[in-house]
Formats: sequence, structure tokens, C-alpha cells
Amino acid sequence: MPPIQYIVEGGQRLSGTIEPSGNKNSALPIIAAALLTEHPVTLDNVPRIRDTETLVELVRSVGASAEWTARNTLVIHAREIRAADLDPELCARIRASILLAGPLLARCGEVALPPPGGDVIGRRRLDTHFLAFEQLGATVTATHRLEFRAARLKGADVFLDEPSVTATENALVAAVAARGTTYLRNAASEPHVQDLAHFLVKLGAKIDGIGTNTMVIEGGATLGPAQHTIGPDHIEVGSLIGLAAVTRSPLRIARAGVEHLRSIRMGFERLGIVCGVENDDLIVPSGQTMKIHDDFGGHVPKLEDQPWPAFPADLMSIAIVTATQCDGVILMFEKMFESRMFFVDKLIAMGGRIVLCDPHRAIVAGPSRLRGAPMTSPDIRAGMAMLLAAVCAEGTSTINNADQIERGYERLEERLNALGAKITRVPERLSG
Repeated sequence: MPPIQYIVEGGQRLSGTIEPSGNKNSALPIIAAALLTEHPVTLDNVPRIRDTETLVELVRSVGASAEWTARNTLVIHAREIRAADLDPELCARIRASILLAGPLLARCGEVALPPPGGDVIGRRRLDTHFLAFEQLGATVTATHRLEFRAARLKGADVFLDEPSVTATENALVAAVAARGTTYLRNAASEPHVQDLAHFLVKLGAKIDGIGTNTMVIEGGATLGPAQHTIGPDHIEVGSLIGLAAVTRSPLRIARAGVEHLRSIRMGFERLGIVCGVENDDLIVPSGQTMKIHDDFGGHVPKLEDQPWPAFPADLMSIAIVTATQCDGVILMFEKMFESRMFFVDKLIAMGGRIVLCDPHRAIVAGPSRLRGAPMTSPDIRAGMAMLLAAVCAEGTSTINNADQIERGYERLEERLNALGAKITRVPERLSG
């Protein structure tokens, strides 16, 4: 595949209605979890992006059938599966390949995985996954590949050493297949973890405490067929709020999953961006104050990410770009990934007034006039943040390595151009 490039003409006002794609971070664990049952599973609202396509290929490689029956509908039938050697090249493309460990271990009693790939946003430890599997009775060997073995998984009182999303998902899937009761403590509770849990319940699993940090799973239930609709991507909704704000544009984000947006809306309110709600639609008006709210006593405010339900780490890049267009000073504190902040160098080159204090903190002073520039996307979220910067900058910007953006956002340039943006994709997208 040739590398993908976006050429963006900045300074365009946008308007209209846009619907977020299905949540990539829900779709990936749910596609993997469909291997738990030998009955067919129908998934709707699955985003057609590189990461989901790669995982579908991996699912097929272990013997399951997986067919797209409509643009965003996927039918998976894992009647018989085998713990085949997974393609190292496919696993290197996405970190989500690790999500196959739970269901394959449950169905086959063993699984060997090449090291998973994914973003370059800093070290992402796998220790929590190993710890969870070991507590459920599996043996884990990590050499040039990851090997998991368990004659029979057993329920246990599992405490995760950090509330890792993918480790929670892996442990949850394994616990559903384990014999006995599992207490899963210090679990992640993000919307996509909840979505996976609701899907497992539809299969026939018994799970209490969904959306909290302690889930109780009665394992060993007989699992049947299921139909499930993937929920909207709250990170994409947050990205679209930022896009509307920096372009001073009115946007309606339809079917936005408003129940999961409180912390995101509060984060943007700190930047002077207030959204309205109509049923399940989010309305971003054009007349935003765009003034950063000082803390009580006139102190410099801080926006920091934390585990859900606080402000999500995946939106920090978006918030930084948005803050460059707001009046005032704010400290951005990104706690999770050591390399996520490095893209701000590009924003500084475009005219952003930002001081990068260390790998985790940046001070943003706005508003600043951004000028178009050539950029390279290091990861999904920084790529989207660069696109926001390019859309509101004066002149033309080029974003190289846009493949990274398309790992997380479906047909993005088409959908934004429909709102009034001017983004040219090179090579041009094939229809279909």
C-alpha cells in the first residue's frame, strides 16, 4: 500500500451534521470476543478502518469465518477454531492482536502470539495482562513470542496492578469462560469496556458491576448467538468538538452517546467551549467564548487526563490544539504516554505558543495564529490533532503518514469535506 498523505487548505468554516463512527476500541475487543462462542455473531456499526480490517484477517487465520454483509456490518462464526500461529506481520500492525489471547486461551487451551504492534506513543506494558491470566490459572511464557497455556481456566479474585483497558478486556473475556466466580478489581470502566461487557451478556455471560471498577463474573455459562450494535466513538466526538471550536463553526454531532460525554464536555468547558444537548445529539454553537477559565483566585488552570470517567488520555492531543486558539494560559498534563506530547514541536513550528516542559507537560498560551506547514503523523490521535491544526491554519498544510489517522477514523476526509473542509487525500480513495 502506498503511503497516504492529506493536503489541507486551512481557514474554511464548517457547518452541518455529522455522525461519529462506531467506537474502534469497542469493535476490536468485541470482534475478538466473538471467538468465544461457536454460534454466529452479527455486529453492526463496526468502523471500517485499518485496525478492524487487520483484526478480521487475524480472526479468519484461526479458522473462523468473518464476512462483511454490509458496509459496517460484520458476521463472525467461530464454529471451529485452532490455535494457529498468528501472522507476525499482521500482529505487528495493531496492538489489539493481544485481545485474541483471552478467547483463544478459553477455546483452545493455548495460544502463541507474536509481540503486538500499534502506536509509537511510548512504552505500553503487557505485564497486567500476564498477571490477570496467571491469576485465572494460565501459565505465561514471554520470549520472542508470548505463549499462554491453561488446561482449564478457574475463577479467581483478580486485582489488576493498573486499570489497563485491554488487560481488563482480556481478563473479562477469560473470566466468562472460566469455571467459577471471578472478582475483577481495579478494572477499567471506559465506555468501550462497558460495551464489551454488554456484548458478553448478550452471548449469555453473567456479569455484575458493569461501568464500575469491580466486576463480578459467574463463569462457565453456555454461550449462544448474538446481535450487537457497537456504540459511538466518544473520542471521535471529542475530536469533532475541537474541530468545531478551532474553526468557529456550528456543528451538530448526531447520535453522539451523550451519557458518556460528561468529562469530555467539562474538559472543553475549561477552554470556554460549551456544547448543548438535544436528545442524543450534541450541538456545538459557533459563538463560543474560547476563553480559558482560570482557577479560583486567578491561578493558571490545569487539564489532565486520568482513568475513566475523568478526561480521556486520547483527547489530550486534541485539547492542546484547541487551547492554541483560546484566550488565556493553561497547563496540559498528559500522564500516560511518554511520547504523546512530542507532536507539539510541529504546532510550535506552525506558530503555536507552547512550552514543552517535559515529556508529560506543556504550557499553552493562546490565542495564536497558526500557519500551514508540512507534518508527519506519529500516532492516531496526534494525527487527528494535526488535522485540526491544519484546518484552522492559514495556508496549505501537508500531513504525511496519514495511514495512522485512518487506523482510527473512518473515511475522515470525505466526512469533513461534506461539512465544508478542503482536504485532498493522496492517493484518491477508491469508491466502495
